[in-house]
Amino acid sequence: MIDFKSTLKMAIVSLKINKMRSILTSLGIIIGVSAVIIMLAVGSGASKKIAQDMESMGSNLLMIRSASATSGGVRMGFGTKPSLTLKDAEAIEKNCRGILAVAPYSSATSQLTYGNQNWSTTVGGTSAEYLFIRNYEIESGRNFIEEDLKNNTKVAIIGSTTATELFGDMNPINKTMRIGNVPFKVIGLLKTKGQSGMGMDQDDLVFIPITTAQKKVFGTDFPGTVKMINVKTQNADILDDSQNDITELLRNRHNIGKNQEDDFEIRNLAEMQETIKSSAKTMSILLGAIASVSLLVGGIGIMNIMLVSVTERTKEIGIRMAIGAKATDIRFQFLIESFLLSIIGGLIGIIVGILGAKIVEFTGAMSISISTGSVILSLGFSGIIGVLFGYYPAFKASLLNPIDALRYE
Repeated sequence: MIDFKSTLKMAIVSLKINKMRSILTSLGIIIGVSAVIIMLAVGSGASKKIAQDMESMGSNLLMIRSASATSGGVRMGFGTKPSLTLKDAEAIEKNCRGILAVAPYSSATSQLTYGNQNWSTTVGGTSAEYLFIRNYEIESGRNFIEEDLKNNTKVAIIGSTTATELFGDMNPINKTMRIGNVPFKVIGLLKTKGQSGMGMDQDDLVFIPITTAQKKVFGTDFPGTVKMINVKTQNADILDDSQNDITELLRNRHNIGKNQEDDFEIRNLAEMQETIKSSAKTMSILLGAIASVSLLVGGIGIMNIMLVSVTERTKEIGIRMAIGAKATDIRFQFLIESFLLSIIGGLIGIIVGILGAKIVEFTGAMSISISTGSVILSLGFSGIIGVLFGYYPAFKASLLNPIDALRYE
């Protein structure tokens, strides 16, 4: 029976005798494990950031954009042809399955002024439901009410960036600013959302009632038209049914023939979000796989050094066999040595990897997320590498003939 305790002591003594060699041998594992942890932390951090960005955009969303206008044979892109109306938005909310909220939306870049301060930003004309659909929350003040839309009231809700640029440290609520030359009373301040995954500032904006935007700010040759209609469904399972209902409804309302193309486009944000998340997950796995190659290189280093060690200690092996050690004892001793080299390298690699990931986060290069699973996986993988790559040298050592080993010089 193998005496594990004494074999472990012998393995530790052997590694201590050749400290520098042991350190250099473990270096490949240290680099491999730290690289895996850093890469997985970066990949996981990116995935979480994307998930947060997607959540900030809103969930269970359908975005309906008006058609593309054509001028001189040049297609101008979706949203340039006035094919969607406020009446379309009302019809969708009343007649389509699974609809939780609907909000029309049109936007333009405008110059804002307050006192001697001015700021250029996006002004969006919409309804109260838009904030709910896109996960905006009111920090102070209020949302739009029905009378604001009915009476074309000149009121505005602003983001935190816009508030800072125009009003500084002042409370913007009930202050009057100008959008272009039109005075607007600030009735609401939004909670900060930060940058989107595309790097856009989600707090640099102004919302005004859609009816006010059409009649007093943007102006239009087609009264009642909007560039976009945002729809939030009750859950993700009903999205496809809702999309089909909306498509059929709008085709009927716009008198589109059977063989004619739609004069609108519906974008399913849930599908887009899943695609982005899947891509991020794939990238995370790819980064981990690339980093794992260095672990394999470290394993090869362990195997090479253990083969050298077997050759150097041939006489020692012969003596052990002569006094009664079995082939399994010899094999186990060398396996323990390679396992220790690998597992110690793995533990140091974990520390180096966590520190490296924290440095990446501290420098602001990107967000990171270190999971317990990635740490355990890296350590376990390093131990497996040690056993796999240490087995051949151990097996070779156990096959030595005691007499030949004792005669070896």
